[in-house]
Amino acid sequence: MRLKGRNAVNSYQYISIFLALFIVTFFVSFIIGRYPIDIISLLRIFLSRLFPMSKTWNCTIEAIIFQIRLPRILGAALVGASLSISGAVYQGMFKNPLVSPDILGASAGAAFGASLAIYLSLNTIGIQLSAFIFGVVGVMMVYLISLRINEDPLISLVIIGILVGSIFTSFTSLIKYLADTKDKLPSITFWLMGSLSSIKLRDIKAIFLPIAMGIGPLYALRWKLNILSLGEDEAKTMGLDTGKIRAIVIICSTLLTATSVSISGVIGWIGLVIPNLSRILVGPDYRILLPVSILLGGSYLLLVDNIARSIITVEIPLGILTSLIGAPFFVFLLLNRGS
Repeated sequence: MRLKGRNAVNSYQYISIFLALFIVTFFVSFIIGRYPIDIISLLRIFLSRLFPMSKTWNCTIEAIIFQIRLPRILGAALVGASLSISGAVYQGMFKNPLVSPDILGASAGAAFGASLAIYLSLNTIGIQLSAFIFGVVGVMMVYLISLRINEDPLISLVIIGILVGSIFTSFTSLIKYLADTKDKLPSITFWLMGSLSSIKLRDIKAIFLPIAMGIGPLYALRWKLNILSLGEDEAKTMGLDTGKIRAIVIICSTLLTATSVSISGVIGWIGLVIPNLSRILVGPDYRILLPVSILLGGSYLLLVDNIARSIITVEIPLGILTSLIGAPFFVFLLLNRGS
């Protein structure tokens, strides 16, 4: 299946537009912050890493760019893209635009894992690793339990996902109840609200491979996702192994969601709003929907993170902003869906 003629031109135009939007947002993010950096200095500093140039800027500016803002900007782009593509494929698989990446308990499991690690006074790496492991464990529980239920597989996944997510959320609440109110409880609460303030380059190196392993297979299967979104019976009639494709989608989306949550905390609404917006802009064809969701999701979280770290003197948790922006915008999308 190939895009032909006018549709191909329009598709490449859409991708080019959103790629340009992402590139502009990416570089503007270096300029925004409590320590202002002009665009000329930014370009000169970047070019100095490629070509020999006389150093005319303050060392402090270079340290801010490469040690503070670069990891944060890369983290926002990767997390936004990961959550967006996860939401897009889940919405197609479940045939429901209200589905988000945390439908199978990945976020709830990761939240419990991080809360437990903070309660046990583990270091940053321990917190991230615990969040990732429990995020994966949560989805594995959902998938294995759903296989033993003789009902529609998609309905079983949703029901078990809600139940498992509720269990992990209850355990997280229990840990918050038992945690020290002066130290550990504020740390748990802040982590659950989502932030990229403490991200380092080593974190980017750690998450890059898992995110690539998650996005790669989903992008390679984009035309099969079109068939899967038609429905179980139609997909089987066309010769698609729906069980195998569904398993790949769940594994890749879990890898993306658990990895994202492990370094950023719980950031909601991105995987719900961005895929719906992308679908309205470019249609349901996953061959164009997936790259647009990736680019738009990365741009969106970059924009939100810029607002979070610059709008007031105290940084606003990302989860709060994504909810404040995402919820009303999603209502707007729903009200104008058929217009």
